Amino acid sequence: MSAADLVFGAAVAFVIACNFYFLRRIKGDRIAMQWGLDGKPTWYAPKWLALWGMVAFMLVVRLLIWLAVTYTPQLVHGVDLGIAGFSVIAAGAHLFTLKMAAKQS
Repeated sequence: MSAADLVFGAAVAFVIACNFYFLRRIKGDRIAMQWGLDGKPTWYAPKWLALWGMVAFMLVVRLLIWLAVTYTPQLVHGVDLGIAGFSVIAAGAHLFTLKMAAKQS
């Protein structure tokens, strides 16, 4: 297991912990997923999808990276940096989305 996999595992655990923490703090049934330049939400997702969709998305991306490394290793470079960067960015974006949703509740 590489250091990038440890970062990925920690990021997934962090996202799951955030989901449980914000589950009761977000009152509405829908969560804003993207904001325009004016600061207003442009679209919403159901609460369950906004919470648990990120975990599924992270796992699917990691699976695709593993498939690429396994079956086309000559085309893949910088895997560890990519995994670690993706993990940190995805977890940070999820935390930002959940904090904004909790503030609007």
